[in-house]
Amino acid sequence: MLNHSHKTLYADDDTESVPLLLRLRVPPLILGLFLGLGISILTSRFEEVLATDVHVAFFIPFIVYIASAVGAQTQAIYSRDLKSRHAKLKNYLMKEPLLGLALGVIFGLVSWLAVDLWLRDTNLALAVGLSIFIAVALAPVVALLITEFINDIHEDPAVGAAPIATVVQDMISIVIYGIVTSAILL
Repeated sequence: MLNHSHKTLYADDDTESVPLLLRLRVPPLILGLFLGLGISILTSRFEEVLATDVHVAFFIPFIVYIASAVGAQTQAIYSRDLKSRHAKLKNYLMKEPLLGLALGVIFGLVSWLAVDLWLRDTNLALAVGLSIFIAVALAPVVALLITEFINDIHEDPAVGAAPIATVVQDMISIVIYGIVTSAILL
């Protein structure tokens, strides 16, 4: 019987050559580049709400950043634990959604208050706060599932999951913000 087990090749800047590191790092970044173009297309779908109030555009990078940062933390911790063989997906799937909800509540409330104090626009503040709550609550699960998928196909999750999880989370955040702001402001 043949052994067809695949071994994951980890990108190690200390020991691997630049050509190998490029071979490992470029494919997920190329995919991320094209998915990033998709973000622009998604954003254009919400032209009506963006045209209604220019302030809506101010918060796109803010919402995208905080959700991606939360997901990046999860992805980094889970990737590290996968390499050390200490990761148990079941445990992560029990804790990370709770962390996402807690962080979503915290960042959503703080954002809602900050936007309301800054712009004195209760509806926009509500849209931003609610969007951040939803996007941040989902971010750890998105990061976990993508990291697990990359690991399952025997690719280095630290290299492959980071750019893909980031761009997927960015897309999700844009869609959430577009839908929420359209529902509240239009």
